Amino acid sequence: MFRFPARHLPLLMVGLPLISAPLHALPQADSPIQADTAKAKKENLPLVPGRTIPISTDEGSWISVDVSPDGQTIVFDFLGDLYTVPITGGEATQLTRGMAFDGQPRYSPDGGSILFVSDRSGGDNLWTLEVETGDTTQVTKGDGGRWVSPDWTPDGEYLVGSKGATRLGAVRLWMGHVDGGSGTQIHKEPPTLQTSGAAVSPDGRYIWYARRTGSWQYNAQFPQYQLGMYDRETGRDYPRTFRYGSAFRPTLSPDGKWLVYGTRHEDQTGLRIRDMETGEERWLAYPVQHDDQESIADRDALPGMDFTPDSRELVASYGGKIWRIPVDGTDAIAVPFQVNVELEIGPELAFDYPVSDSSEFTVRQIRHAVPSPDGERLAFIALDRLYVMEYPGGTPE
Repeated sequence: MFRFPARHLPLLMVGLPLISAPLHALPQADSPIQADTAKAKKENLPLVPGRTIPISTDEGSWISVDVSPDGQTIVFDFLGDLYTVPITGGEATQLTRGMAFDGQPRYSPDGGSILFVSDRSGGDNLWTLEVETGDTTQVTKGDGGRWVSPDWTPDGEYLVGSKGATRLGAVRLWMGHVDGGSGTQIHKEPPTLQTSGAAVSPDGRYIWYARRTGSWQYNAQFPQYQLGMYDRETGRDYPRTFRYGSAFRPTLSPDGKWLVYGTRHEDQTGLRIRDMETGEERWLAYPVQHDDQESIADRDALPGMDFTPDSRELVASYGGKIWRIPVDGTDAIAVPFQVNVELEIGPELAFDYPVSDSSEFTVRQIRHAVPSPDGERLAFIALDRLYVMEYPGGTPE
């Protein structure tokens, strides 16, 4: 053990002491200790809020929106809770609250329930919320993975979303029944394939999605994503875009006439609209908010958006606001919303942690120790500096 003068304190590296224990003393993977711990964690969920923060705002970031089947209401996520607001605007009504992070909401085809992603069970899962009663039901199980961009089939019987085994791993299209069960993964190969942003066609036959091969990286080489279409009857996939700026977050109109998706052009992200009959495309909104292509896109590359039931407007969020964007190219219409809420959050993590100001301290991490050829001196690295000492009892220099 070596001690160093306190002048090295700015370079101090925090380490952990080594603990020796016999192998039989350590809890094994299936031990009663771990089982009891897991059970205790489950029983303590969802977590109890420790304090509240007053929020009063008419703006938000990365808001996923969806329109009710009757076209009268917009559901959206904000700071980990779900809210509704009339499509003409107004004060938002809070649907969920607490420490869980809820997001990416989607109305069921009959408007009776809302599908969303929540970690209230200890990890991301798909949940439904009954609009009339506010009751929630867990649909999928699991604690360590993540879910992205869920959607309904038109009959309201099945759910489609993207499921990842880990927080940083690839997500793949998954389909399962609304009543629960393990469901099925749609794409098996290749192992590096990521598929997200599921959008089911009005007739229920096709699932549009964005696909990316390879892991994410900050210095991304474009394109990263392209749109694909999965045929549920034949099991075949079809490429549907070849844009240099990528293509992601496909959104289909209820009448099947329009497709909207996000793409990068120069240094901005915009929304393209395609006439499904002619294949002609144009910009619907440019620019909007920046996409998330250079990261893991754990809430998709763009927030969720949706058409009005008459297919005349797309409802999307960008610039902190919610917008109704007419497909005819006329000016977007703002949907003003006001969130007034006491936001429930966790307890304040403030601890008194003593820091010694003595003239010397113990180095916890000593690396790459190498003896000299004659065995009389030792070189090593500590605190990001190279030291040499007489071995075994010398003073490091």
